[in-house]
Order: sequence, then structure tokens, then C-alpha cells
Amino acid sequence: MIPRTCRIERFFGEWESGAELLACASDVDGLTLGEVLALADGECLKLWEGLQLGYTETAGHPLLRDQIAQQYAVTGADGVTVCGGGAAEALFLLAHALLGPGDHAVVVWPAFESLHRIAPALGAEVSRVELDAADGWRLDLDAVRAALRPSTRALFVNFPHNPTGALPSRAEFGELVALAARAGVTLVSDEVYRHLEFDGRDTLPAACDLDGSAVSVGVMSKAYALAGLRVGWMATRNRQVARAARQLKDYTTVCASAPAEILSLMALRAHEELVARSKKIILANLGHAEAFFARHAEVFEWQPPRAGMLAFPRLRPPAEVEEFIGALAREEGVLLLPGSVFDTDDNRFRIGLGRTSLPLALERTDAFLARRAGAAGV
Repeated sequence: MIPRTCRIERFFGEWESGAELLACASDVDGLTLGEVLALADGECLKLWEGLQLGYTETAGHPLLRDQIAQQYAVTGADGVTVCGGGAAEALFLLAHALLGPGDHAVVVWPAFESLHRIAPALGAEVSRVELDAADGWRLDLDAVRAALRPSTRALFVNFPHNPTGALPSRAEFGELVALAARAGVTLVSDEVYRHLEFDGRDTLPAACDLDGSAVSVGVMSKAYALAGLRVGWMATRNRQVARAARQLKDYTTVCASAPAEILSLMALRAHEELVARSKKIILANLGHAEAFFARHAEVFEWQPPRAGMLAFPRLRPPAEVEEFIGALAREEGVLLLPGSVFDTDDNRFRIGLGRTSLPLALERTDAFLARRAGAAGV
């Protein structure tokens, strides 16, 4: 069975080409090829200049896997599988490796679609555990515990969180991982926004380091601003899961792009520089967003993110978010993402802090709101 339509991608397919300013993007302004090459060390440049455009190793270039493994304290390169379809491919493979008819999965909610839409297509049932919007998008560990069943095979989580920017404490995250381990449930931890905590001391340990059965998923798209490479990975010490996912990968991308792997290696070796660049853009935009939502507190409910580049404000009634977003896009060329693509119905929308064009988008939204207020007062 084919998974339900990916509502996020269909929304962007309909609206993105006509929007001048993407104010809901889930990534940072991308680097140019020249900027990446300028970061390369001598070994990487030699690999680049002598690169043969043939097939690569199915699990990933050994040097790239070694470099990815340096992000983990315990999990080694042998537990890393490079995916040529980004984190989305990793999540697709993991769902297929873990779930089948009659199985059950739990997902922290709201959630990126790959975390929950694939499971029902495999015959599995999914239970949602909602983050508490009234309490700073807090994770309720008791609710997670209550959602687990004897048939539960996987627990899908994502921190720093898309779309809310939520981030549990280290103690809370540690207990979440331990809870899954005690229940014999494989924790799949989508960590694509890891390293984009506003304070580096808040960076959570990788799930794959905390428990030998857990799987961490990463990508070049977010912290490294290289979405166009389409390189992601999964990291785990769970050999059974890794083996099953790699066997399935033989039927998807087979291997990653050779140029993309070497460019990823260059970027990962410049980790500190690229993460600092991304955080500089995000933190500057956070200040602009805070000021904007303070000016319009009568229109929006605003909860700032704790980490990452996304937030999930609420448009106050009687305005309806779908109409608001459509009008803003048509009149000002500014695109926001309605919460309905995440299957929420409380008038929320996603805003992204990763694009340097955000201040201009907010200026245009100011003008849009002023016109609407003027029209309402006529």
C-alpha cells in the first residue's frame, strides 16, 4: 500500500513556485558549491579532483562514515549507514525494517510526515502522544509510557522538534530513551536539527549512544545548510535493524551520489564553522520574530522555539489560518505553512528562522496586517 499523500510536499508543490519569500522553510540558506570547496582540506580536494562518477559503496564512503561517527560518543562508523535520499529515506527504511501488519508504533506529535504516515501503509497502527502547547510544548513521559502496548515495535521522536522548536531536558530525554529500552521498543530518534540548540550546553546526547537498540537519524540539510546534496544517515549499534535497513536500501537509492558524499565530507570536517553560520542566521531571525509577534500580540499566540529553526504560532480567531496564508501569499509573496499539513486543527502555522530573507517577509506581513486592520475599520 502507498502511504497517504505527503501534505507538506503537495502544499509546497502548489504554492512555492509563486512565492517570493519562503517564511516557513525548514532549512538554512544553502551554501554555494564554491563555498563548500573553499572549506575543503587537502585530502578532500584530492578526492574531489580525482573523483570517478561511478557507483559508491552502499553503506557510504568509509571516510564519510568515519566523519559522521565522530558526532557520536559510542556508536562507531560500522553502525552508520549513509542514505542518498536524505533523512526521509532513512526514516522510510526504518519504518519498513521495524513494522508490519498488526504491529504498533508511537509517535510524538505533531510530527514530520515520514515519522507517522508510512506505518499505516505497512499495516501497523500509530498512536500519537501530543506535546503540551500550554506548557511550552512539554513532553509528557507518562503519556508515552501509557501509549506503549505489547505490540509496540517502534517509538518515533524528533528533537529539536519540527514544527514547534521543543527541546526536552537531558534528564527527560534520557528517561524517554530508557523507557523505550525497558519496554523492548526500538526508539527512532530524528535528530536532524541537532547542533542547532541556541546554547550548545543544551545539546542532547544522541539516542544511539544512550541505548544500543536506538537509532539516530541525521542529515546534511539543516545544521550544514546543504539540502541539495540529499545526504542523510542512520546510526545505531542495533545490528539487526541496520542489516534490515541496508537490505531494503538495495531497492531504493542503492548508494549515495559520489559528488554529494565528498562534498558532505568537506562540510562535516568544517562542522564548527558551518554550525556557527547557521546559528548566526537563526538567532538573528529569532530576534526579528520576537519583535514581530510582540507587535501583533492581539493577532497571534507566540511560543518561541527552544532550539532549531522552527516555531508553531497560532493565529487568533476569528481569522482562519488557511485563508490568512493564502491571502498573504497572493498579496505579498510571503509563504507560511498551515498547521493542517501536520493534521492539527487549532489555527497554527509554521514559521522558519533559517532564511536571511525573513526580516523582509516580516515587513511585508506587517503591511499586510495593517491593510487588513484598515479594511476591517472602514
